[in-house]
Amino acid sequence: MFTGRISHVGVVERIDRDRIIVRQELGRAVLSTGSSVAINGVRFTIAESDAVRFSAGLSDETRRRSTFDEDFTGRAVHLELPLCVGDRLDGHLVQGYVDGVGKVLRIDAEIDGGHRVWIRPPQRILDELIAKSPICVDGVSLTIAEVHRDRFSVVVLPVTAGATNLGDLEVGRRVNIERDVVGRMGYDSAARRNVNRVLTNLPWSGEVTGAAGVDKVLARLVAGGAVVVWDPDTEGEGDVIYAGATFKPESMTFLLTQVCGFPAVPCATEVLERLDIPAIPGDGDRHGTAFCSPVDYAGNSGTGVSAHERAATVRRLALPDSRPTDFLRPGHVSPIAARPGLLSERSGHTEATVALCTAAGLPPVGVCCEIMNPDGTMADVAEVESFSLRHGLPMISIGDLKAAL
Repeated sequence: MFTGRISHVGVVERIDRDRIIVRQELGRAVLSTGSSVAINGVRFTIAESDAVRFSAGLSDETRRRSTFDEDFTGRAVHLELPLCVGDRLDGHLVQGYVDGVGKVLRIDAEIDGGHRVWIRPPQRILDELIAKSPICVDGVSLTIAEVHRDRFSVVVLPVTAGATNLGDLEVGRRVNIERDVVGRMGYDSAARRNVNRVLTNLPWSGEVTGAAGVDKVLARLVAGGAVVVWDPDTEGEGDVIYAGATFKPESMTFLLTQVCGFPAVPCATEVLERLDIPAIPGDGDRHGTAFCSPVDYAGNSGTGVSAHERAATVRRLALPDSRPTDFLRPGHVSPIAARPGLLSERSGHTEATVALCTAAGLPPVGVCCEIMNPDGTMADVAEVESFSLRHGLPMISIGDLKAAL
């Protein structure tokens, strides 16, 4: 039995047809002939050992069920000795009999210096995985962060990356996967699927990444909620974004009282052309934002300033059969024109808003508003993430949107 806590790293000196030879520093006293050792999560039986190396038998069965069908010569590997009676249980319980081999699909940097690694396992294994449950990847004890369609993710913290080889993972690398023994005993397949369905549909807040993060953001927009998009390059700001078709008065109130930036309404160019809403003369701001003539919905009975009336104007802009005569000019809602190529043409919040609405199957009209601190300064990335956590909003970067949309 093993725990997935790696205390040693060795280097494969040679792999023969029926054995593997590893250079190590465990010491002959603990690696006697016939004893067990886990190499990258795979249990082996020691054939010979001395103070600097050991050899173990390598069967055709092990080759078929693990990554040891590859040539590991010169590669560093994780080593773990089995538990002994009286040892402290500090990690997960695994047996070194890997469930299968997964492939690294994507690696995303985390704000804390760690990495989120997306792995595609065999479907028979994926069906048994539950978010927030333990798993061993190449023998390292980790926790499943998310399970999504054909993949799952784990977060490799800096301390784990420093003590293991997981910090050197690359896209395309194959890894050994083994589920925790206790978790395997605790649920049958149907129960696992039900628990996972509940966990993966809980509201997400804070940073989300990759294709799965984009899916969460789109689901929030479809449900009428807000998302946060961080732009690290063009503006260095974070915007709260809503879909225009589902925009509510309370959403406008939230933007005005909590987000505190300038609410604007990004629109696809064809919408603005259809509604005869012209561009405001000039080159726009230093980032090329294409401001258009502000409008009010003509059906409003007040001045157009209230949250209720501004929300009604936004929804009317998003209505596919709205007409130029539906709007008064000038007004209190500011449309801005997205570039026709969206994020492929300009990496801005305007284009991100319209791209998200389009990908969500909604009209190409949305609302974005910069996050401003109470002292009047613009929120930096740490403050934007704190805001998203405080208000229960998913936060994603424009880079992730460009890669997925």
